[in-house]
Amino acid sequence: MDRVSLIKPTTLLEKEYLSFYKEWKESGEVMIPWVIERSPFEFGKMVQSLYDNENELKLPKGWVPDSTYWLVNEQSRILGCVNIRHKLTEKLLNEGGHIGYGIRPSERRKGYASRLLELSLEKADLIGIRKVLVVCDDYNTASRKTILKNGGIRDDDFTDNQGNVVHRFWITLNTEKQ
Repeated sequence: MDRVSLIKPTTLLEKEYLSFYKEWKESGEVMIPWVIERSPFEFGKMVQSLYDNENELKLPKGWVPDSTYWLVNEQSRILGCVNIRHKLTEKLLNEGGHIGYGIRPSERRKGYASRLLELSLEKADLIGIRKVLVVCDDYNTASRKTILKNGGIRDDDFTDNQGNVVHRFWITLNTEKQ
């Protein structure tokens, strides 16, 4: 596996991000985390909106602050994306969690998801989240394994209005700040 890191979204990687976005769109899969569903065709505005989401004062009513990072390799290829919610609403407590992450289709099964979640937990700790909720759909065996590998402890499942079962896992961060 390449050496990877989490970076804040940047307009310097517009071409690379458009490649990431196009690949995901062409796969026909649900785009996770939700922030990558945003149209990138006014790229500077999209990146600015991701930064604005960290500021509670600029959010729509009912939204919580969140931070977005891109997982990149040494060649600045965007391998994945994570969105970290700073707080939980009732909906996020049931089916969204603190961390939503995804790896671009061509880079899966290479260990990047586990590394992405591991690095995301470090960011959550810096935000001040000590007990992190991470969820996955029942059918997503790979995500379940990734969460367990990163210390996830299974909690009660949640079944949404369409009958979709969401597995809920808590990860308590080992931090000296506790």
